[in-house]
Amino acid sequence: MSNTSSFNEFLLLPFADTRELQLLHFLLFLGIYLSALLGNGLIITAVACDHHLHTPMYFFLLNLSLLDLGTISTTVPKSMANSLWDTRAISYLGCAAQIFLVFFLLGGEFSLLTVMAYDRYVAICRPLHYGTLMGSRACIKMAAAAWASGFLNALLQTANTFSIPLCQGNTVDQFFCEIPQILKLSCADSYIREVGVTVSGACLVFACFIFIVLSYVQIFTVVLRIPSEQGRHKAFSMCLPHLAVVSLFISTSFFAYLKPPSLSSPAVDLVVAVLYSVVPPAVNPLIYSMRNKELKEALRKLVQWVQCQHQ
Repeated sequence: MSNTSSFNEFLLLPFADTRELQLLHFLLFLGIYLSALLGNGLIITAVACDHHLHTPMYFFLLNLSLLDLGTISTTVPKSMANSLWDTRAISYLGCAAQIFLVFFLLGGEFSLLTVMAYDRYVAICRPLHYGTLMGSRACIKMAAAAWASGFLNALLQTANTFSIPLCQGNTVDQFFCEIPQILKLSCADSYIREVGVTVSGACLVFACFIFIVLSYVQIFTVVLRIPSEQGRHKAFSMCLPHLAVVSLFISTSFFAYLKPPSLSSPAVDLVVAVLYSVVPPAVNPLIYSMRNKELKEALRKLVQWVQCQHQ
């Protein structure tokens, strides 16, 4: 095939060849997807409805849940449908839309996690200025900037990827359209443009990563100086959920896109893709609600209200 105009669809990697395993994959992904919808939906509803949670930290958490819902809804339903109907096909435009949305939502999520690190930094290192630096207008601007950075990065990545001629067929070795797998189909003379795609995305990721690391260096420096054990425990409780989410997101994403070619195989790539695109949206609500008394109380009130409405 000489270029991308030679075909109008891509063939995705199936999870299994036998019908029984395809149905098992469908049921497994359905369970994960429903848990992600429930967990993130509960957080969004609780933060929106409980005025006690109308603070910068929970405002950013609401945005994070929206991004998580978008991320898992971009990849999982199509994979479930393919397994259920025993097909591998995704349209050319559908593939481009998947790549755009995945980069938009994951890029926005990483930028938002950076903003959340700044929020934790101000709360712990500059508490007297918290009300000024983290006012409602400032929070809206920071959240908008996170979404906008994800959008612009996705636009650039998608345009660059699909402007490269594809000469190696239309079979994608992944359960959704992913840039590294699309680039494997490119012509040999497009290496420089492939590097450009990688570097342009890495710049945003590296800048956010450095900012998060520097923020937590200063946070832990201040926390370790707190004289009371109760004060240190409260400060760590504020940071640990965010730090756990950041660690999960960075470790899986970095391994997916920066692992050496010697470690690359369809099975490994498949597992890594599930780890960075499917697991975090399902696990993040659990991480944030596990040690958060305010969020637990809001969720309890929400569940009680729903029960009362059905009685």
